[in-house]
Amino acid sequence: MIFAKYSNTFRWAIIIASFAIVSLILWKTYEFFQHFKEEERIKMEIWSFAQTDLINSDDNTNLDLTLKVLNSNTTTPVLEINKDGSIGSYLNIDDERFSDQKYVNQLIATFKSENTPIEVVFENELNSTIYYGNSPLINKLKYYPLALLLIVFLFGAVIFFFYRSNKNATQNKLWSGMAKETAHQIGTPLSSLIGWTEILKTENVDPDYIMEMEKDIERLKTITERFSKIGSLPTLERSDIVEETIKSYDYLKARSSDLIEFEIRVPKEKIFINLNKQLYSWVIENLVKNGIDAMKGRGKLLIEITQLENQVKICVTDTGKGLAKKHFSKIFEPGYTTKKRGWGLGLSLIKRIIEDFHDGKIKVLQSEIGKGTTFQISLKNTL
Repeated sequence: MIFAKYSNTFRWAIIIASFAIVSLILWKTYEFFQHFKEEERIKMEIWSFAQTDLINSDDNTNLDLTLKVLNSNTTTPVLEINKDGSIGSYLNIDDERFSDQKYVNQLIATFKSENTPIEVVFENELNSTIYYGNSPLINKLKYYPLALLLIVFLFGAVIFFFYRSNKNATQNKLWSGMAKETAHQIGTPLSSLIGWTEILKTENVDPDYIMEMEKDIERLKTITERFSKIGSLPTLERSDIVEETIKSYDYLKARSSDLIEFEIRVPKEKIFINLNKQLYSWVIENLVKNGIDAMKGRGKLLIEITQLENQVKICVTDTGKGLAKKHFSKIFEPGYTTKKRGWGLGLSLIKRIIEDFHDGKIKVLQSEIGKGTTFQISLKNTL
């Protein structure tokens, strides 16, 4: 109970602690890298002293220790340049390209950028300059912080997508619960209305009135069924999308204002897809009503179906106020609306029906302020 109450706090505490630990590792890695470079510097200074001893030596000098120090460097690339600019000696460097002065100059520049050169002084006079680069181990270590940063980035990405997925799952549960509860709440008065209609049939009531009431009851049944299906995984069946679109078109046209000019363009042949008829009619109804609202009850509305090789495109075009491009993706988010009155749920429901239930896509194909908007639905057709 306590964990559930403070789960969000615990989650953020774990995230912050994780980033703090990774940041500490990065900092300690940087410190280790700098310390390692200092140790490398000390070794190269000792090597330069041994080089000076070798220059100062004579026939009676014991060079065992000096030679041992000079030969101990088996990894760090070293280039000694005499005061006259000639190459004195070198270690751990490919000697096949030393005839190319450009290569030597590039090598010197690279070594200078990696480490400060060491001057070899003999009798208070510069004898040579030792340039040395990073050892292979240091070269590998310097990429280690980058690898850790990549891990931090991936870690953050995983947390972000986990949090987003968790949020979406919570929203989906809320959608399902609200839809099922709505269907349940509508069902109770609907059953009562059906009963009262049967009673009115036995009375001296104008049959036309009863007929209109039955139409509204059928409509309520359809709405109840829609909400029931949106709250759970609906069943899809092979259906002719042309026929279903025409049915929705005819229904909406008959119940809309004469100020709206309706037009439909569909292929003559049947197009079969896996479809839930009730939910698909809800999609068309929402898009049409959305277009009518955008036109403020006056304008032209076009529904067009186009068959491609493996897809069916359904476009709904209005001549309304249009949308700015920045709203193209936002309008499908729950709660987002450009209307003064509205919950911002219609288009988000459409997106859920098309993408989650029918494995299709819906988008704003095009829109222009003051000229209108076209929504496009893409569904896979079946053979």
